[in-house]
Amino acid sequence: MKNHVKKFRTEKNLSQKELADYAGITRQTLSLIEKSEYNPSLKLCLQLCYALNKTLDDVFWIEQSKGETEDEKN
Repeated sequence: MKNHVKKFRTEKNLSQKELADYAGITRQTLSLIEKSEYNPSLKLCLQLCYALNKTLDDVFWIEQSKGETEDEKN
């Protein structure tokens, strides 16, 4: 899952620790989310979006594989 968490966090001048504390997670977990190395639960996605004042569509999306994209065209 791809995301813009870091982009929106820095736009709001929040540190990783501040956003992580707000969402009830560790700074390390937030770092993994920002690097797309951890897929958060829907609840956590919503908490992050609320903290960033953004929608799920603004912040998170699933990157489709080439095969999935071709199937959608047919």
